[in-house]
Amino acid sequence: MTAHDVARLLPGIPKVRDLCRSMAVLEAILSPEWCSRYHSFDSDWGSGEEMASMRTGSGDEYSIVFSAAGAYIRGFDHEAMMSPYCNDGPWPGVLDSVPEVFRHCVEEPAFCDEHGMPVVTACLWRATDDAWWQAGEIDYPDGMGDPDGAAHLFARLVDPLPETFRRFAEDYYEIPVDLEAVRHVYALRPLTQAVVTALNAELSVQDLADDLAAARYPSVAG
Repeated sequence: MTAHDVARLLPGIPKVRDLCRSMAVLEAILSPEWCSRYHSFDSDWGSGEEMASMRTGSGDEYSIVFSAAGAYIRGFDHEAMMSPYCNDGPWPGVLDSVPEVFRHCVEEPAFCDEHGMPVVTACLWRATDDAWWQAGEIDYPDGMGDPDGAAHLFARLVDPLPETFRRFAEDYYEIPVDLEAVRHVYALRPLTQAVVTALNAELSVQDLADDLAAARYPSVAG
């Protein structure tokens, strides 16, 4: 799988945004310590922009910037053959076709290293009037099943089912994860204490106030 395959499989921008919000809230419940989470969502990332992020803690990550212009996705797999650190810069074609409306994301300091080089192995974008997700014209290296890390990075975005998240969470946190509670959050239904308790008996809805606000999660029910 490559970024081009992901572009064909990703749902529309609103569904991707909702999925990211759901995963961020689920992980806020499962992992009160932010530093241990994979998924986060920041509704105040920038002026008129929101950002969803994923980081594995071992160097792999993605960032999705949502704005009135559409959405921009940057992914980085530190072991990918297309790593800019293996090729003296981003792989040809990965960023070359990014439209002007998203160029500031390419140059965003948070997405670059200390020398200003974009830290990216896979990139996608979709303007609000686009019919589908886009990726650059790329000559991928031969003989590699996941040359840009897209299969690894975006697995839960292209398979947006509650069961997929539960498998991930049970493997990562090594605990049972209640599927009905995951379904509740994936549906963006108002959060209740019962749902929180089903996922983390030591947490209250009130403990999640900041995370719910950051994800613009629906009003909390009693």
